[in-house]
Amino acid sequence: DVIAFKNLLRRAEEYLIELGMRAPEAVSMLSEARALLADTPFWRSEGRGLAVFISEDATDTYRLPIAVDELVYAGDHVQVKPLVALVARDGVFRVLALSQQSIRLLEGTRFSTREVPVSGMPTSLADALKYDVWEKQLQFSGLGPTAAAPAGRSTMFHGHGGGGEDAKDAILRYFRLVDTGLREMIGPGSEPLVLAGVEYLLAIYREANTYPVLLDGGVTGNPDDLSPETLHDRAWAIAEPYFRRAQEEASERYRARAGTGLATNDLKDVLAAAKYGRVDTLFVAVDRQRWGVWDPGAGSLDVHDTARPGDEDLLDSATAYTVAHGGEVYAMSAEELPDKEPVSALLRY
Repeated sequence: DVIAFKNLLRRAEEYLIELGMRAPEAVSMLSEARALLADTPFWRSEGRGLAVFISEDATDTYRLPIAVDELVYAGDHVQVKPLVALVARDGVFRVLALSQQSIRLLEGTRFSTREVPVSGMPTSLADALKYDVWEKQLQFSGLGPTAAAPAGRSTMFHGHGGGGEDAKDAILRYFRLVDTGLREMIGPGSEPLVLAGVEYLLAIYREANTYPVLLDGGVTGNPDDLSPETLHDRAWAIAEPYFRRAQEEASERYRARAGTGLATNDLKDVLAAAKYGRVDTLFVAVDRQRWGVWDPGAGSLDVHDTARPGDEDLLDSATAYTVAHGGEVYAMSAEELPDKEPVSALLRY
């Protein structure tokens, strides 16, 4: 809130002066952020947390879908560890919402979701099978908003004779086109895919699917009636166990490699490995800091109990290096870490 932010700005000004900046310069650097104190609409914005990054060139503010601990830091790079969960690959998944009337593809994380424009795939059953041909084979009930088929409901198709087998075959062809378009659009895909739709459509789509990471189950019901937020919440309930298993498997690999030279929880070793791209997977405590100074050239490491002028959060530095070199980062509470140390790493070599 405004009072908390005002207190943080005062601490930031004191921090800058401790680092050697003249008081007028510190006031000037924080002026744009301080102007937010009087910006009433800004404080009405949605979000559970706030991140503000300030440099001589710009002041950038981000409303966060997660709560974060209060932290003030000044140094030669921004703090990223509190936000790494927002961009970590271990929380990215996709939702394919299927109905006879529409196709929607959404990309989500554990915190939010967004709809992705689809290209190269049919957007409806009529689009896939060419309505004029389809009409000769099938009859359909509910041509628009009627008592039997209210607005927003999927039009239901029924086959002549054969117990509806013609309809199923047509839908299967439709979904094969969707599957092909999906694979061409996103490539082989490593992110898990959650299906959303009525149960009989989900069963047919699984026959057509070639996507390698299609999760069991699905969000059942007509997805055309669901908002992106509702769809996200129900899909995340299906995707979360998948990511939890991945984290547990990474922790098991770490424990299995302990003592082999391919796993370490020594802060100096982790920093050196992360800086030079040797960290495959980093486990780091999002609720802890290790303040100090690391000189990779001299190989020296000086860790302090509390932050001193010129210190950096060494856990944050290890995180930034790992992300920059394409490593996986699991940012979690200290109690969840594989060996209860604030940082540990699986090494590539």
